[in-house]
Amino acid sequence: MERYLGRYAPYCFAILRIVAGLMFALHGSQKLFGWPGEGPPSGAAVVILAGIIELGCGVLIAVGLYASWAAFLASGEMAVAYFWKHLPGGFWPSENRGELAVLYCFLWLFIAAHGPGVWSVEGKRDHAAL
Repeated sequence: MERYLGRYAPYCFAILRIVAGLMFALHGSQKLFGWPGEGPPSGAAVVILAGIIELGCGVLIAVGLYASWAAFLASGEMAVAYFWKHLPGGFWPSENRGELAVLYCFLWLFIAAHGPGVWSVEGKRDHAAL
């Protein structure tokens, strides 16, 4: 069966990369600055480190600069978050509230392997070198 939207796949992937990167960056800004959301950040060292990784990697992934490296680091952070914080609450992600960590982990792993694709700083840089 021919994919109806197949010719748009690179652009759909770029939209996925940009939106997911921005959402991840928002998780980091919430941990670091309390925005968006309510209340001040916790100030715990591990939360600050997670916020730095999420904000920094999220922005890099969204703009497509060093996206494979940033996505690989973010994937590892999400794996650690799942096994450290969620798994003790039960085996299944639906019972331990770890669905988002698992989803981000594998999304970032895919982007690390795939690369940033179109509409990325790396794509513009590679195209300019030709």
